[in-house]
Amino acid sequence: MSERAGKSTGAQWFPADWPDRIRAHARGDLVPVTPRRAATVLLLREAPDGPGGLLVHMLRRRASMAFAAGAYAYPGGGVDPRDSETAVRWAGPPPAAWAERLGLDDEGAARAVVCAAVRETFEECGVLLAGPDAETVVADVSGPEWEAERAALVAHETSFAAFLNRHALVLRSDLLGGWARWITPEFEARRYDTWFFVAALPEGQRTREVSTEADRTEWVRPVDALHRYEEGALQMMPPTVATLRDLVPYGSLAGVMADLEGRALKPVLAEARLDGDEVVLTWPGHEEFTRRVPGGEAPGGGALGEGVPGEGSAGGGPVGGGSVGEGV
Repeated sequence: MSERAGKSTGAQWFPADWPDRIRAHARGDLVPVTPRRAATVLLLREAPDGPGGLLVHMLRRRASMAFAAGAYAYPGGGVDPRDSETAVRWAGPPPAAWAERLGLDDEGAARAVVCAAVRETFEECGVLLAGPDAETVVADVSGPEWEAERAALVAHETSFAAFLNRHALVLRSDLLGGWARWITPEFEARRYDTWFFVAALPEGQRTREVSTEADRTEWVRPVDALHRYEEGALQMMPPTVATLRDLVPYGSLAGVMADLEGRALKPVLAEARLDGDEVVLTWPGHEEFTRRVPGGEAPGGGALGEGVPGEGSAGGGPVGGGSVGEGV
């Protein structure tokens, strides 16, 4: 294991029941559940000082949360099936193009995934990637009417598509870019197939601490977040760490956006096997996250897993956005 991998495990946490579930899966006693689709967003802006660089918006899960307590993640949540059934005003690549980009078989499914990304950014950050036309975004969504709409979305009282149509808003899919895709391991009880998107903070909007799932939010340089993770001061799950590492080489938003088309969205799925009585957990292409757990031991101190969508979101399951690792 590399020095970086050795450091990174200090704040890498997994659910204590994973070894038992992995053993049950190996014996054929555990039938994998079908993963639910989800989306999470790395909201970015230029660093205001220093020699350029990026800041990413992150949230810390409340300590009271049943899942992923204390973990840092991005806004994210599960797909609302209602959004696949309702057409909305749209700017940027059409849903059919998004279906091809996301590896989905129909444009309704792709529309729902993109809606989930934009909805969760609004619900958890107070930032809305939509506007009255294809060239603009809403300048301020902090007023009481917008807050009432945001609360209705959080409570699942309305779909995001219905919200957009009610306000004659155009969804700005051109402000999003596909970044990565992670799937919760087969042995997990709640599974999510999560697309990670990147988006620049729209001019005129600002993030707000409005998420009921987070007790802290901050804009942080990816390299600084990783240093804190490696020192054990900031807890994150593998998808969050991996996507932060991907951002480190970029010094500007323009650089990130220029590389979007070249990024493959091949899903990352953890693999587990038994080596004698030892559980070996690996993430293909991400060797730093490899864990070996001797028989009778838990992976290490916390109720964190690889999921992404946040509890309380449309996903109704583990965090990746609140997502950690959507959801992460």
